[in-house]
Order: sequence, then structure tokens, then C-alpha cells
Amino acid sequence: MALHYIDWLIIAAFLLLSLLIGLYFRGRASGSLERFFLGNRSMPWLVAGISMVATTFAADTPLAVTELVGQSGISGNWIWWSFLAGGMLTTFFFAKLWRRAGVLTEVELIELRYGGRAAAWLRGFKAVYLGLVMNVLVIAWVNLAMLTILIEFFSLELHMAYAALAGVMLLATAYTALSGIWGVAVSDVVQFVLAMFGSMALAWVVIRSPEVGGISGLKAQLPESTFHFLPSVASVDSGGGNKFAISVGAFFAYIGIQWWSSWYPGQEPGGGGYIAQRMMSTKTEKGAVYASLFFQVAHYCLRPWPWILVALCCLVLYPQLEGAELRAGYVRAMKDFLPTGLKGILLAAFLAAYLSTISTQLNWGAGYLVNDFWKRFAAPERSARYYVRASRVCTLLLMIAGLAVSTYITSISGVWQFILECGAGLGLVLILRWYWWRINAWSEIVATAAPFIGYSLAHFGLGWVFPNSFFFTVSFTTLAWIIATFITPPESDAVISTFVKRVRPQGRWPGLREGGGSQGPLIWLIVSWLAALAFTYGLLFLTGKVIFAEWNDAALCAVVVLFSALLLKLALRRSSIWE
Repeated sequence: MALHYIDWLIIAAFLLLSLLIGLYFRGRASGSLERFFLGNRSMPWLVAGISMVATTFAADTPLAVTELVGQSGISGNWIWWSFLAGGMLTTFFFAKLWRRAGVLTEVELIELRYGGRAAAWLRGFKAVYLGLVMNVLVIAWVNLAMLTILIEFFSLELHMAYAALAGVMLLATAYTALSGIWGVAVSDVVQFVLAMFGSMALAWVVIRSPEVGGISGLKAQLPESTFHFLPSVASVDSGGGNKFAISVGAFFAYIGIQWWSSWYPGQEPGGGGYIAQRMMSTKTEKGAVYASLFFQVAHYCLRPWPWILVALCCLVLYPQLEGAELRAGYVRAMKDFLPTGLKGILLAAFLAAYLSTISTQLNWGAGYLVNDFWKRFAAPERSARYYVRASRVCTLLLMIAGLAVSTYITSISGVWQFILECGAGLGLVLILRWYWWRINAWSEIVATAAPFIGYSLAHFGLGWVFPNSFFFTVSFTTLAWIIATFITPPESDAVISTFVKRVRPQGRWPGLREGGGSQGPLIWLIVSWLAALAFTYGLLFLTGKVIFAEWNDAALCAVVVLFSALLLKLALRRSSIWE
């Protein structure tokens, strides 16, 4: 469809601003890999925290939430809401440790925590596996969302949509390669503000449309079970008129197991990926904690409701959409209901969300491939400028690979589920390696490989699907890495001593008189974690209850938020996490 020239001006101004930010911060990215990938560890915590939130606010996320709500109602979001427990674990138990470690990437930690050839092999493998394979998958599913927007909104042929997508990717590659993490993070702040404004504007316009009739009209036109915040637990085969019911097994998988057992980009148990990168970019250990805490609250409480409201409206407006097609409803709502000016703002907002995620994926993926593979194994002892140039070339190559793989992705939520199950069971090792001296390189090697075997056996051998396949994979992987841990020797005293002296993790480590235990009594960290969970879920539900004018429930949620905030403040004072 044709846009008004005002819409095009808004989009052009935003794209120009993104490029200018990259040019402005070009000088801060030169000189060393630490400057290029960590901003010389000088980033304010608020910038780092907003950058985390902006990265997870990709172009695919509103579309995927629309798909989830269409299939399972509001409670379908528990597939990702359940990760809050693992995210808060990172905030209170691991944020300071990542900052103390002094490594450039998550993968570099491997040769600090483990020693010998097994550690070197694991570092090289994970650099390629995470930096290339998983990174390209994430880029591809984000590209799929952007393609959906381009095709639905502009009625483009597929080849023209790919051409437009390639142009936008080139822009992200340009400012990412020029400015490194500083350009990415500052662009993220601008992009996040624009993306939030755009998504809220769309929700406001669509809710107030005559076809929907406001919140009361929306509630009158959809089944009451659509608005349940918690999933209805029942036998799915038993009927009962609730198409959004999930099995007891699925509920237990989401709430009890998934958050600590599964590796997932941006929600790695124990921290990792671009979340660890942002924490390591902050000025201080306290900054790392603040950045992570802000991310968890904003990620779960600030972002979701505008998307959910539009997704609910799409069920009324476009009842003919089913399955993977549900995600197109969000784009159709943009096309059908936004006036001139707001159309341009929301398209710029989607470009902002897309660029934020793509630039981060390109930046941290290049970090793994250059720092942990190319520099470590292929071209050691080169100049700092050589590695910065290599990082810029790698950024471009990752863009090309992501664009190519995009042609094979058909479902956003399908890729989510695949990655969750192929990382099932690894999470516990990523947590325990900070606390248990007996974890060694072979523990992590087996925990990384075993989920693929377990997933294949469950799906193709036994014919199981989620959640049975998930339980099998977690059990298979956990048993495999525990066996591997005890039939292989522990890490040497020298390796463990170096790790503990630098990181100072909680607990006592055999053979080290000083032990760990630098974060105060463990009980107060646990209380802080539980209070933060109650506060964030309470705030998430409070927002929803106010939106739907369910005032009695809103009052109860407000009490939970207030009490948990006071408890969190008390627990943080008793712990030494701010020291």
C-alpha cells in the first residue's frame, strides 16, 4: 500500500538517526576487542539495562505473542513468562560474578573455569555453535517477522520483500561494524523508546475502534477463558469447552522445570549471551546487578500488555486466521487502523525493534567467532587493530548467513520450541559450574550434546511431543552429564584456585582455605530472589487487572507488589550484594 509522505519522512529520519549514532561512536570501537565488544567496560547500568530490554523487543516478538494468544489466550505467554525465575537468579546470584570474571565473552569463561584440551575444545565448539549456528537461527526468525511485516503491509512479492530486508540488514551491519557495542547500546535506547510508543499507540487505536468497542466490547466478544492470566490445567482431551486448557504436564514443564533446565537466547540459566555481555560492559559490579534487575522488571512488566491487547483484538477482527497465520493479524491491524503519521511511527518502531535485535546478534556473535575461535585457535598473536577489522568482516558475514537461513524458517513459535527442547537439561550445569567444584569441562560438553540425542529419541524414536518429549530430554541430559562428571577427573587445584580467586563465588571449594562466600549469607540472596519474583509477577498481573477493570483482583495484586517490594529492600540490606 502507498504511505503518505509524512510516514516516509518519519521512517527516513529514524534510519538516518541510527546511522548517525553509528558514525558518532565509531571512535569508541577502535583500538581493541574490549572496546569493540564491551565498550571498555564503561557503560552506565541504565543504558546496559535498556539495551537488554530493547534486544528482546524484536520485530518477531509482538507477532509471536499474537500467535501465542491466538492459540492459547493470555496464559499462552507462560512459555516465556516462566523464564523470570531464571532471570532473577542471574540478577542476585550471577551478575556480580560475570562482572568480576573479567572475560570478554561468555565462552571465554570456559577456559577460566576449566582447564586442559577438553576446555579448549569446548570453547572452540561453543564459539561456533552459539556465535554462528544458534545466532543465525535467531537472526532468521527475526527476519521472518520482518518479512511478514513487509509482505502484509506493502503487499510485496517475496523477492521484493527479501530485497528490502537485505537493505535494512545492511544498515544494521553498517552501524554495528562501525561503532561496536556503544553504538548498538545507544541505538537500543532510542529504538526502545520509539518501539514502546508505537506499540502502545497501536493498542490504543485498535481497542477504541468500533469493531472492538473498547475493553468491555473486547471481553464481550471473546470467551472468558481467553482472559485467564494463569493457564487452566486439565486433560486437554477431556473437552469441557475450554480450548485454552493445557495438560498438567505442560503446566509443570513451564512453571517447574523450563526456567532452570533449558538454554534459551537471552534467558540462559546463570546468565550468558548478550545479557552477560551487557553486564560485563557496566562500570561496576553494582551496575551489573542494577542493569539485570531493570531488565527483568521491564522485560516482563513494561513490554507485554500493548502486544497482548492487540493480539486479543486480532481474534475479534480476523477470526479467519489460524495457526502460524495468526501472527499476520498484528500487521493487518497496523495496516487497517493506523492514521497517517502513526503508520510511519509504528513502522519505524518495528524497524527499531528489528534493528535493535539484529545489531546485538551481529555484535555478540562476532565476538564469539573472533575472540573465542579466530583469535584463540586460528590467528593468535595478531595486533589489536587486526582483530577489530576481523570483527567487522565477521559482522558482515553473519548478516549474509542470517539472510540465507531465513528462507528455511516458517514458524516463529516453532523455532522457539525447538531451541527450548534442544537446550533442555543444559541449564543446571551452567548454574552449578559457579558453585560446585566437581563440575568439569566434560560435564558441560555432555550437557551441550545430550539434548540433541534426547530430543531425537523422544520425537523420532518414541513419537512423543511436548511436554513428554521435554521431560525425557531433561532427564536424559541430566543423567548423562552427572555420569560424565563422576567418571572423569575433576579440574586441577590450580585451575579451581585461579577461578575462585578471581570470581570469589559463593560457597566453599575444597582445597582452598579462603573458599568463596563473598556475597554474604546465602539465605538473604534466596529471599531477595523470591521477593523479586513476587514483585515482578505481581506488577505484571496488577497492570493487566487495571487494564481489564478487575478492581478486586487489582487491589490484591497491589498488596503483593507493596509487600514484596518492602521484603526485597530488607533482604538486600541484609545481604552484601551491593558491596
